Amino acid sequence: MLLSLAEWLQTLLPQWGFLRVFQYLTFRAVMAAMTALLIGLAFGPWVIRRLGALKIGQPVRQYAMQSHLSKQGTPTMGGVLILIGMAISTLLWFDWTNRFVWVTMIVTLGFGMIGWVDDWRKVVDKNPEGMRSRDKFLYQSLIGLVAAFYLAFSVSESSNMRVLELFVHWVQSGFTNDLPPAADLIVPFFKSVSYPLGVYGFIVLTYIVIVGSSNAVNFTDGLDGLAIMPVVMVGSALGAFAYLTGNAVFSKYLLIPYIPGAGELLVFCAAMSGAGLAFLWFNTHPAQVFMGDVGALSLGGALGTIAVITRQEILLGIMGGVFVAEVLSVMLQVGYFKYTKKRFGEGRRFLKMAPLHHHFEKSGWKETQVVVRFWIVTMLLCLIGMASLKLR
Repeated sequence: MLLSLAEWLQTLLPQWGFLRVFQYLTFRAVMAAMTALLIGLAFGPWVIRRLGALKIGQPVRQYAMQSHLSKQGTPTMGGVLILIGMAISTLLWFDWTNRFVWVTMIVTLGFGMIGWVDDWRKVVDKNPEGMRSRDKFLYQSLIGLVAAFYLAFSVSESSNMRVLELFVHWVQSGFTNDLPPAADLIVPFFKSVSYPLGVYGFIVLTYIVIVGSSNAVNFTDGLDGLAIMPVVMVGSALGAFAYLTGNAVFSKYLLIPYIPGAGELLVFCAAMSGAGLAFLWFNTHPAQVFMGDVGALSLGGALGTIAVITRQEILLGIMGGVFVAEVLSVMLQVGYFKYTKKRFGEGRRFLKMAPLHHHFEKSGWKETQVVVRFWIVTMLLCLIGMASLKLR
């Protein structure tokens, strides 16, 4: 039986008692963050050189900001560096028997594969639009629905055997719409306000959260460093929620659902934060590499999956308010353009340019101003989200 590094070190406890520290989840999370950070910093230059040698340069759309034309040819698909650091670090430090980490990793890598194909078509086929939107959405939907179906029965149970029992009971009962209270939609800032979702409501909500957050992060990834730092901050906050949700004592005290095994997601979140900070080293303005869809889609999918497991879907929308604003700005811009074209015969724009960060650039903000101010807003929103633990 294969063991992770943390589990192997724990087997040496009888001989070397000082290794007892590896039993602690918080210590393993710190080590996961450090490991991912060091991997990213060490291999970043090599990855950038390889991407440059393969001529995997960022194409710029014809209707893009004029100030972005100088970014043409900058190596893209740098999200591979993030995924490598995350995967290696997580595998080294998490408990391999934890089902929630495996599900999150599968969703993350699955969306990463979709992003890889999309980026590859942009580079090889010289098509700035990449994969067709309907094809991309189809594959995202397949992954999101499979994950949603599994999590519908998983978040309420303590093991895969119990998950199977709940699924069999659901089938035998004639596919009823009942789920245990742990799967309810939690309303933050209130002590005991929650809404039963049922099997079908849970699947629909989970699908929307995972696929929606994936695309929201992708829309945000338009300026140097704009997407990765909010991902790090929101991921770190969700890691704290995962730790508290997976602890019976803390969850009872804070009046949040107790999800056995959710605490191990702290290791994954720490690895994501460490890998993200390493990528930011090379992605800060002027960027040496862009993450591309391979990074943006996968990181967004990861955030959505963790939010569902920890039962904090609404808080994800609050803490990830920058992502929400970006995707809503695109929807508003397209919808308003179509409406005015149908009503007046001429399409009009609500914003100067979408997504939202381009609107602020058009309004006179420098790129670095937009990026740092969006970071500050995200930090504020994450603090509000964390405050919800006590403001009930």
